[in-house]
Amino acid sequence: MPLRSFRDLIVWQKAMRLARETYCLVKLLPMEERYALSDQMRRAAVSIPSNIAEGQSRNTKKEFIQFLHIAKGSNSELMTQFLLCLDFEYLKKEEIQKVMKLCTEIDGLLGGLIKSLKTNLV
Repeated sequence: MPLRSFRDLIVWQKAMRLARETYCLVKLLPMEERYALSDQMRRAAVSIPSNIAEGQSRNTKKEFIQFLHIAKGSNSELMTQFLLCLDFEYLKKEEIQKVMKLCTEIDGLLGGLIKSLKTNLV
């Protein structure tokens, strides 16, 4: 069955779940981080599914790949920010386990999709 929409992509679906989970977790950050780290984490989380969607909606595979790389970068940025929350003891390991697993899955899916698109680029 051919891909009809970005919404059909499992990586987009997981990225949407990651964004929802991120929004829930940043509410647990201390008040002094509510407008700094929290805002940055929300932007990174929203950037992942947004770039997947925008890239899939573009005219060429080359453009899609470019947007997938941006999503991959935002995913790594978000992972780093969750690890910082752990280091700063803003969040507990148990609290971020689910999102870290999602980030890892998304990274692999994005990498696989990029590789597949590059292989079929010709």
